[in-house]
Amino acid sequence: MLDLKFVRENPEIVKQNIKNKFQDSKLSLVDEVIALDAKSREAKQEADNLRSERNKISKQIGGLMAQGKKEEAEELKAQVTKNSERLAELEVQETKLQEEIKKIMMTIPNIIDPSVPIGKDDSENVEVQKYGEPVVPDFEIPYHTEIMERFSGIDLDSARKVAGNGFYYLMGDIARLHSAVISYARDFMINRGFTYCVPPFMIRSDVVTGVMSFAEMDAMMYKIEGEDLYLIGTSEHSMIGKFIDTIIPEEQLPQTLTSYSPCFRKEKGAHGLEERGVYRIHQFEKQEMIVVCKPQDSMAWFDKLWQNTVDLFRSLDIPVRTLECCSGDLADLKVKSIDVEAWSPRQKKYFEVGSCSNLGDAQARRLKIRVVGEEGKYFAHTLNNTVVAPPRMLIAFLENNLKEDGSVAIPKALQPYMGGMTEIR
Repeated sequence: MLDLKFVRENPEIVKQNIKNKFQDSKLSLVDEVIALDAKSREAKQEADNLRSERNKISKQIGGLMAQGKKEEAEELKAQVTKNSERLAELEVQETKLQEEIKKIMMTIPNIIDPSVPIGKDDSENVEVQKYGEPVVPDFEIPYHTEIMERFSGIDLDSARKVAGNGFYYLMGDIARLHSAVISYARDFMINRGFTYCVPPFMIRSDVVTGVMSFAEMDAMMYKIEGEDLYLIGTSEHSMIGKFIDTIIPEEQLPQTLTSYSPCFRKEKGAHGLEERGVYRIHQFEKQEMIVVCKPQDSMAWFDKLWQNTVDLFRSLDIPVRTLECCSGDLADLKVKSIDVEAWSPRQKKYFEVGSCSNLGDAQARRLKIRVVGEEGKYFAHTLNNTVVAPPRMLIAFLENNLKEDGSVAIPKALQPYMGGMTEIR
């Protein structure tokens, strides 16, 4: 959410940003919110004047009563009553205007970083760099669920009966591999100085609206009926929510946390061939990283975060590339975002396995995450990035480590987490 003062003083910048994100339907909101803000400030000024006048008249009434001038005092009392009625009207008006202003401000997109490429959608995202040499073996790579089924490692039919489409049972060595990847990712981030955390898996609505846009909320979140609770779509939601309505001493920044959680997502829409199996599902597990820092440090942290994911995948011999998200592919709260994509030998192309985002002070403004330092209070900057989400990581892992004889090699870094196993047969 932008600073209303910034919108009021820079309407053309805000409108150009909306155009850059190809959301022209929101252009009228800028003038609308500025007009509502003017009305709100007028109402507040009138209300403040009435309160001041009420205090002044109250003193006059006391003086007149002391002098025995009851008739004049009664006239002033009548004026106080009239002013109080108008003040009550203004307070209702102020509340209504502030609600309307907040609703609009929550839908106006954040100002993107100047370095973000302009484009309509993810088809115009820009490759930044490749890491590792992508290899296509001489033998055929089966679809990932077929590889898992060879090891009796997945049961989609039973899951469909129990929970419906978009769920799975992982079994045996594949289930162990899933847990090994999560444990390895946890220790990888701890070794990089991040504090490990297991957060709540449900959050209240004020946290949901604090960490994401209404469009994202509708597309992703599962609501708990009868309660003000939502299942988290990623641990970033509850991890950033941890700092709601707090004032953090500047010397305690940055806050660098890595968290484990299950994730629950609606995943609306039709899915193609490549989104079957465990690629796009309603429930999965994930290791996340989040940073709360000073504004001047957020871009440096942004580069450190996506590099962590690249380094983790390369430590497991999986080729990856980074992809700069264009303006039209950025969610409304994001200032800048980079996707990390892993190589798929079967598809002969890269696919997304993680996303790193700098949200500036948008989440901090909504959640009132402030910092106090020598120069006073200001809003923190927040960032998040996927360390690893095993369902998609398993696809990349199995395809890149599959051998011609059908076995799957276990990279040295992961062997201690697999009980010393060097391969799965």
